[in-house]
Amino acid sequence: MSTQILMPALSPTMEEGKLAKWLVKEGDEVKSGDILAEIETDKATMEFEAVDEGRIEKILVPEGTEGVKVNAPIAVLSGEGGAAVPDISSAMSSIKAAVTASAGASPLEGEAEKSRSDFSAGGVSKSPQNSPTPPTRSAPPSVPLAGTNRIFASPLARRIAQQNGVDLAAVAGSGPRGRIVKADVENAKPGAAPVKAPHPEERVEASVSKGGIAPLPDARVYYKPEDYAEIPHDAMRKAIAKRLSSATALIPHFYLTIDCRIDALMEARARLNEAAPKGAYKLSVNDFLVKAAALALMRVPECNASWTESAVLRHKHADVGVAVALDFGLITPIVFRAEEKGLAAISNEVKSLAERARAKKLKPQEYEGGSFAISNLGMFGIKHFTAVINPPHAGILAVGAGEQRAVVKDGKVEVATVMNVTMSCDHRVIDGATGARFLQVFKQFVEEPAAMLL
Repeated sequence: MSTQILMPALSPTMEEGKLAKWLVKEGDEVKSGDILAEIETDKATMEFEAVDEGRIEKILVPEGTEGVKVNAPIAVLSGEGGAAVPDISSAMSSIKAAVTASAGASPLEGEAEKSRSDFSAGGVSKSPQNSPTPPTRSAPPSVPLAGTNRIFASPLARRIAQQNGVDLAAVAGSGPRGRIVKADVENAKPGAAPVKAPHPEERVEASVSKGGIAPLPDARVYYKPEDYAEIPHDAMRKAIAKRLSSATALIPHFYLTIDCRIDALMEARARLNEAAPKGAYKLSVNDFLVKAAALALMRVPECNASWTESAVLRHKHADVGVAVALDFGLITPIVFRAEEKGLAAISNEVKSLAERARAKKLKPQEYEGGSFAISNLGMFGIKHFTAVINPPHAGILAVGAGEQRAVVKDGKVEVATVMNVTMSCDHRVIDGATGARFLQVFKQFVEEPAAMLL
């Protein structure tokens, strides 16, 4: 008999993935535990193992296919007896339909496709000229390109307008994005007064004012194709956009900022690195911050929590995520039980996580979950910024650069190295005074790093 091999769910949040590479071919014999393929999720590329024994009868999804839904058939495995595979063409058609539906699921992508046709051939559409208009919706006037007098019209509509003496500025287009088509010109009266075309944002605001929520206009409406390079979204960028859009829309953020003197921390770091056995470790400022945040979470457990609709989850350990910038996006691998680990262990673990993140070799359990996060842009010279909370966390620290400032201590002015830290808080979980207490404790650990040993 034959069985279908399904697209695996390689993480709890995975909905679709890219079949990056097949490591077997049709006709190969496989047994349980053999690596069949490499599956690319939004964060990592992972190996997919066979569960059953048999022969690869048919590969349904070619390598390189994106947007393959979880549990969709990707291959057929024949067992003992090598029975014929039922209705392979039907299975392949269903896969193609699922991938196509996934690719076209986003309304913005649909708008982008319309916009591309609007701008083809130097701003003139190559799409069919008699695009139907919904009967309950009046067509807006053709919208000129921002900053120009360009009006979108099909070549045939322009020619008829010129022959009949019709001013296109006075014509309301019924095509995609208000593009003027043949029927619009034929129904227009010669010499009609020009119609003021609303700006795309004005159309959006008008729609919202009527009680609806309109999507933002696609950016392509403002530019000619030769003025930009189009870089398709990969799975990670789509996931970042979806996740952070949800976070900013659904999580009530508020922000608390504090300055920390880091002179003692810098001196301790230099001494420890100098005394380190060769190749054992090399501490960074961020390693100290991870440890300080973990200990502060233990002192103020109200901040070491996650929101659910039925309860607040109070975590027993400080699992601190560390934001890592990649060439293709952002990921936050987690240092689990950071409160129990020494600085050297944290340093080596963060380096290992960052290296494997850049190679897309992290396992889902290494970057999913956690209870808190740190994002440090100090190495880029950024003094102050705010970070977006990454669910299920209830807080994230945005760390700026340490810089020398004049400070007053005991009535005297002296030079100190000061670092700005801003905490983004989920107000459903953390109240203002609670977040302030956390930052006070964090500041104490940072300014007196020896206290981390207590």
